[in-house]
Amino acid sequence: MKIAIAGGHGQIALLLARLITDAGHDAVAIIRNPAHVTDVEQQGATAMVVDLEQVDDDELALRLRGVDAVVFAAGAGPNSGAERKETVDRDAAITLADAAERIGVRRYVMVSAMGADSYDRERAVVPARSEDDVFQVYLRAKSEADANIRMRNLRWTIIRPGALLDTPPQGTVHVDRTVPRGSIPRADVAALVLHALLDDTAVGVQFEVTSGNTPIPAALHALS
Repeated sequence: MKIAIAGGHGQIALLLARLITDAGHDAVAIIRNPAHVTDVEQQGATAMVVDLEQVDDDELALRLRGVDAVVFAAGAGPNSGAERKETVDRDAAITLADAAERIGVRRYVMVSAMGADSYDRERAVVPARSEDDVFQVYLRAKSEADANIRMRNLRWTIIRPGALLDTPPQGTVHVDRTVPRGSIPRADVAALVLHALLDDTAVGVQFEVTSGNTPIPAALHALS
């Protein structure tokens, strides 16, 4: 299986690339900065240097030929402004879906955010006035991207993790359509993506996830 990961230099994406290659599959890391090529190659991935904020879906579709599935794990980052929450967290996710559909790649896994639909509509506007307003724009961008994906004829999975940790993976999670606030290691989010793809589970399902007591494969099968 050949899997393209948007936001390929992100922490979840790097962990996922290693999991994919260790499982005997091919990872393609979509990155914007050529300086990150070595980092993704060290995880066993092939680098695809393309700016998702600038590329159109026709060009991206050409670059994705031969791919079996796509993962959107990109994000504008904590220090970016409200405008880039829209152009990366929303628009780039939609461009990836457009390109995937154009070449018949139907499997799409989205790494979203817990509580994405709970944004304050009055504050989630550009230009933002404060840091918290920027966060509201981020939630709105994630919510709108997720809604766009749900409406498509794709075999989609939308994962909405809680607060992300850099701790070792536990391998066990708590998943449901909504779950109480909590946290989860990035490594467990990467494992969720891998199992959803390789086991072909949680198709057409949007769910929230935090650390819990259920092994990841069993948790995903229960959602299917």
